[in-house]
Amino acid sequence: MSNFAIILAAGKSTRMGTCKTSLPWGEGKTLLTYQLEQWLSVGFTPVVVLGLHNADRQNDCLVGSVAVINPHSQAGKITSILTGLDYIPPDCQILAISAVDQPRKLEIYQRLVQAHQDNDAVITAPTYQGKMGHPLLFDNGMRSHLANISEETLGLRHIIQEFYSVIHKVEFAHPAVLLDINTPEVYQNQILN
Repeated sequence: MSNFAIILAAGKSTRMGTCKTSLPWGEGKTLLTYQLEQWLSVGFTPVVVLGLHNADRQNDCLVGSVAVINPHSQAGKITSILTGLDYIPPDCQILAISAVDQPRKLEIYQRLVQAHQDNDAVITAPTYQGKMGHPLLFDNGMRSHLANISEETLGLRHIIQEFYSVIHKVEFAHPAVLLDINTPEVYQNQILN
């Protein structure tokens, strides 16, 4: 059995003003390479979904990761999840859905994966002060639900609502699990800390 992480990186980064995948993050890394490194370190194969506008970022993908292009990325995040799903083998044990602008330290991933396995969870989500964050981990049994998401049914939100009572929530003592780098201000604030 194997574990995979779909890394959503096909957005246009309009609020940021520059492609997020190439933003510096840590020593000699970009947001993209940092994310890939963390997922590879917990034994997940990262499947990076890029758009036509940043397809050249395939060159940044580390050995052990898979880069795919979503030609319909302008239609929304759901098309990227569905594109990534096409590259996940049927025997995948855990599927994580992550975004390039939601970097997490290795310990967060390790704790989530451990909790997911220990609790034989259907879905595992990190929380901070009761607020749900990212990434989300899904058991392979959720694959058919993920394959049927659509914009009309609010995508992942619909799955979260439908299965909320069985989501294994892992509470963290710091807000890092809620971090979403959408603007230059948020990015600068994180770089300075």
